[in-house]
Amino acid sequence: MTELEMHNRKSIVFDNFPDPTDTWEIIETIGKGTYGKVYKVLNKTDGSKAAVKILDPIHDIDEEIEAEYNILKALSDHTNVVKFYGMYYKKDVKCGDQLWLVLELCNGGSVTDLAKGMLRRGDRMDEAIIAYILHEALMGLQHLHVNKTIHRDVKGNNILLTTHAGVKLVDFGVSAQLTNTRLRRNTSVGTPFWMAPEVIACEQQLDSTYDARCDVWSLGITAIELGDGDPPLSDLHPMRALFKIPRNPSPTLHQPELWSDIFNDFICKCLIKDFELRPNVLDLLQHVFIKQIVGRERTLQKQLIELIDLNQQIGVVGKIRHERIHTKKGSHMKTQSGHDEVEDLATLEVLDEQLQLRYGQDEIYTYVGDILMAVNPFHKMEIYTPQHTKMYIGAKRTANPPHIFAVADIAYQSMVSYNADQCVVISGESGAGKTESAHLLVQQLTVLGKANNRTLQEKILLVNSLVEAFGNACTAINDNSSRFGKYLEMKFTCGGTVVGAQISEYLLEKSRVIHQAVGERNFHIFYYIYAGLADRKKLAHYKLSDSKTPKYLCNEHIKLGPDIVSNTFYKEQFDAVEQCFKVIGFTLEELGSVYSTLAAVLNSGDIEFCPVASEHQTDKSNISNISVLENVSSLLRIRSDELQEALTSHCVVARGETIVRPNTVEKAAEVRDAMGKALYGRLFSWIVNRINSLLRPDNDKGLNIGILDIFGFENFKRNSFEQLCINIANEQIQFYFNQHIFAWEQDEYLNEEVDARMIEYEDNRPLLDLFLQKPMGMLSLLDEESRFPQATDQTLVEKFEDNLKTKCFWRPKRVDLGFGIHHYAGKVIYNAAGFLAKNRDTLPADIVLLLRSSENELVRKLVTHPLTKTGKEERRLEGCLLPTFLTEQLFRLFISCTKYVPYHPRETTNMRTQTVASYFRYSLMDLLSKMVAGQPHFVRCIKPNNDRQANKFDREKVLVQLRYTGVLETAKIRRQGYSHRILFANFLKRYYIVAFHADKEPAVTPETCATILEKAKLENWAMGKTKVFLKYYHVEHLNLMVQQTTQRLVLLQAYVRGWLGAKRYRRTIKEREQSALVLQSVCRGYLAKKKYKELVDEKNKAATKIQARYRGHKERKSP
Repeated sequence: MTELEMHNRKSIVFDNFPDPTDTWEIIETIGKGTYGKVYKVLNKTDGSKAAVKILDPIHDIDEEIEAEYNILKALSDHTNVVKFYGMYYKKDVKCGDQLWLVLELCNGGSVTDLAKGMLRRGDRMDEAIIAYILHEALMGLQHLHVNKTIHRDVKGNNILLTTHAGVKLVDFGVSAQLTNTRLRRNTSVGTPFWMAPEVIACEQQLDSTYDARCDVWSLGITAIELGDGDPPLSDLHPMRALFKIPRNPSPTLHQPELWSDIFNDFICKCLIKDFELRPNVLDLLQHVFIKQIVGRERTLQKQLIELIDLNQQIGVVGKIRHERIHTKKGSHMKTQSGHDEVEDLATLEVLDEQLQLRYGQDEIYTYVGDILMAVNPFHKMEIYTPQHTKMYIGAKRTANPPHIFAVADIAYQSMVSYNADQCVVISGESGAGKTESAHLLVQQLTVLGKANNRTLQEKILLVNSLVEAFGNACTAINDNSSRFGKYLEMKFTCGGTVVGAQISEYLLEKSRVIHQAVGERNFHIFYYIYAGLADRKKLAHYKLSDSKTPKYLCNEHIKLGPDIVSNTFYKEQFDAVEQCFKVIGFTLEELGSVYSTLAAVLNSGDIEFCPVASEHQTDKSNISNISVLENVSSLLRIRSDELQEALTSHCVVARGETIVRPNTVEKAAEVRDAMGKALYGRLFSWIVNRINSLLRPDNDKGLNIGILDIFGFENFKRNSFEQLCINIANEQIQFYFNQHIFAWEQDEYLNEEVDARMIEYEDNRPLLDLFLQKPMGMLSLLDEESRFPQATDQTLVEKFEDNLKTKCFWRPKRVDLGFGIHHYAGKVIYNAAGFLAKNRDTLPADIVLLLRSSENELVRKLVTHPLTKTGKEERRLEGCLLPTFLTEQLFRLFISCTKYVPYHPRETTNMRTQTVASYFRYSLMDLLSKMVAGQPHFVRCIKPNNDRQANKFDREKVLVQLRYTGVLETAKIRRQGYSHRILFANFLKRYYIVAFHADKEPAVTPETCATILEKAKLENWAMGKTKVFLKYYHVEHLNLMVQQTTQRLVLLQAYVRGWLGAKRYRRTIKEREQSALVLQSVCRGYLAKKKYKELVDEKNKAATKIQARYRGHKERKSP
């Protein structure tokens, strides 16, 4: 019986181990182990240093901890196995108990660090050094194998070096004992890139087994790692590597010709795929490559010490952790270490466990195929820095951890590559982190778009902050909840430069202006403006009280002084909002009008009414606080007496006569609140349209990336009309998701005759029919009931019960105005109180007319010039069909119109006004039309708990969200199906360069497409009648190949252009030299001729002078 078998006879008890704090003191963190971090520790007794691996004793890993403990205790007496100083147990009720494994400190780092460090310096490890390291590793493995133990995770990071060139095997957490009765283990375990084919096969095949020679394969891969710096297939996802290893030929060095024949032969022997033919460790110790070190050990040790020292001085390259997996028969594949979770859940069967593991390590992003899951961390994270921004620009998706920036990059690259619009749909329940995700997408897209000027980039980044100040509010479950739907379209040129932006807003929850539920607040901007104006001593200017809280902000938990006026955060936000206005381009005059309108809304809520009794009637009302009325009139720049009349009376047209009738107190209060809601709603739309006009690009022809951030699914203690609309919108988004991911995809399988498994999913079409169908859908019934003056909320509920005969609708007992809906996300009980009033949402014509007479230009615009969401003037309409793009403000202005002819407000009492439900239906149509225009990318936000606490993962809550959002089915269809279906012609247009020369025009046939796929070495694709069917990772691989090919072509073109340029330059220089010679020759000739002429002239002058003198002399001598 071996020493190890004796140790294994009795199980360890953690409580029996001593407390580590008596002996050891932690100095610093030095890395990560399999189940926890590794620290450097100091022995308090003798001052020696060691390494400690601190583990949490979770029952799931007790077996592995015990195995590692037994192996270390029994087998660490070998030179090439890390020394073991003991196990300790630290009890901690608050933070959790810990196990301490204290080991020898290997200061030289791993052999992977050494190899990568040398490659980074442009050097590579000498073969003799590699042989020495492999010899020492083989000696350690021989010690394990003799004691009937296999390591099962041999890799460069598990072979550590001491500063004296000692080579040590470490990390025995998944090692296994080979007993005499069972010489093989049916357990697939290890790190994917190093795993032997037979180890991978045992997870799939019941009869597959393996023995200690699996360590030999891993050592062969480690040998390649020492030469190339990385194991083969390291650029693939680990799960893809597991698929490839058994199917591919045995790997080799990246450039075998650069290495000796004996090193290549050693690797070839280690990597024989049939393990029965593979040599064992003793055989390899006799290999000529290993035997070359005999007699040179001391010399090689000295060289290795120098290399280690140099590597530590310069610094090692950042580690890439390749994490291991552990799959037992009958269980699902799952990772075993901390950083170690699978990043693409489409490769797994069980998802929530992985999300929890990753969330525990602050890894909040996870892929499900091409869909991003984002779990709200509820705390600030340092993963959105400029360094992270650069990491994800143009990077392969598997090259970095999952991230929201990767979604932005994929959308951007798809837009530029395919010259097509894109759409990012962010969904999840309220508080799941949708708004923050939208912010981050915009942030990354502005960087990718490389705006021509920083001002435009700054404006686009500030847009979200501005509209959210006006459209977001604090609810019971979310401090920054979106109370409107927002679709932000970022505008790009065809080359990918961002040139503008446009916002579409949907269904602002205007009722929040006049009333908030218990524990909730009004829109953020009201608190910001109150605190900001108070800080600037301007409350009096805007008629706001510094002592009495406005009625619209009243809340039992909020006091004006400490909670609003003195709130530092509100003051900072007010300054930020004002800065947003200014940077985007609003004028100071517009800004003042916005403040006046907001102050008028707050003041209007404080107008109080009292009944006026008389002999004939007692239903008249009057205003009891005229000063407040005058404040509102002053802010809106209208006459106070006309405002009083509009609030306390209304006009009715009967038989051509206009009759003025008084309003009751209740009716007057309704008119006051309707005015406040209308002013705020129209102001919000005006701001959005003003932003659109300021950020509209000069040329509308280009490409868009849309980002949908819509209110999440809601289920409160009391759910009203607003929650119904919000949840219907979420049903529509879920339906779109289902159609895109499941229905359309599976229809194409049938049409194209592609053999693919059909995935069952929860289709919510019956629910949408329940809500939207005409004439018996819920919204149609609501509109019908809203047209009856005598209708009540009770008659509405009864009408629902009589007409909605479906299992998704029911009436709960003992709830008078209640009805229940079984949504895709669960059951919700609604209270119908106020449904009819909220749906009618009428703004009296008298108020419209009065506001049109305002001296404030902005107030007049809000009611006189209706705008579309695109910021354009309303088009004149023929007939009576409403277009889908009309805003809620435009609907409201039809209150006093018949066939869209602009009558005077007092001239009609037509009851067929546009309702909120009608507007909502059109808004959904508009939203869907925008979404389907682009290629969608999905971000699913998950809320980990209801308490908004960091580091708390409520597994049941998360599982419910995974179920109702269809993520579980999505993982299946991404694993089994084909997410990309491309027409043959389009496929060839995009990817022909992978397999064909640029000057060729291959025929549009399935065979040609297959040639490209085979050239790319892709598997598991399918060919339909007219389309190529690809998995999500195929497209990424093809795009990367096209990018690499294009880069090589660009590089080649650059060299050719350089050569041509140099040739042209040399020719130009030669021509210039020849020109210079000709010029010099002509110049010299000219100068010579000039000089010769001067000489001739001079001679002629001299001759003439001589002749003249001679003639004179001759004349004088003659008689």
